[in-house]
Amino acid sequence: MPGRPLTKTEDAAFSVDAIGPVDVVLLSHDQHADNLDPAGRELVAGSPLTLTTDSAALRLGGTARPLASWCATTLDRPGGGTLEIVAVPARHGPPGCEPLTGEVTGFVLRGDGLPTVYVSGDNASLEIVQDIADRIGPIDVALLFAGAARTSLFDGAPLTLTSADAATAARLLDAGWVVPLHVRGWAHFSQGPDDVRAAFADAHLTDRLRVIDPGETATF
Repeated sequence: MPGRPLTKTEDAAFSVDAIGPVDVVLLSHDQHADNLDPAGRELVAGSPLTLTTDSAALRLGGTARPLASWCATTLDRPGGGTLEIVAVPARHGPPGCEPLTGEVTGFVLRGDGLPTVYVSGDNASLEIVQDIADRIGPIDVALLFAGAARTSLFDGAPLTLTSADAATAARLLDAGWVVPLHVRGWAHFSQGPDDVRAAFADAHLTDRLRVIDPGETATF
């Protein structure tokens, strides 16, 4: 974050080349290095399409395109049919944080014969999660940016979901599966995978949780 050094504690599990071709990048925001580091910027620069916030699209240029909250774009799928991508709100910290943490977004992906997938982005607001649940309906797979990221901003208030918040979000979304992201690799993440496991156990939601280690592949 501007003026606040962030310390990376893990390298990537594999190279960009190992990922293979990328059709679309869904970018929550570009202004923080833990969300878009230099390697990520290279990937975005070479991608055919990046969907992100208005401000990030202006800064990045190239193939970055803004997608405002509750607006959607439809992409053709290689095997036929379409994929709808809906931008949804996100708030990167406590109420009133936006002038300091900046604009962020989340996404919902859906289409005929496809699961409905929610990508939270760096969102710390359960009120926003409830709004998404009300407007979109049940979520099949929720990718929740948890980890309770904290810096000196806002007296250390969490800038992303805490583990307990992630469990609450799973219930609000009626999510079939939850994959916690943003829970390791940086020193300012105050909670890790074990904290998420404990919170979901306390909420009796362990059967919905799928913790995926870096480099691991999961099939749902």
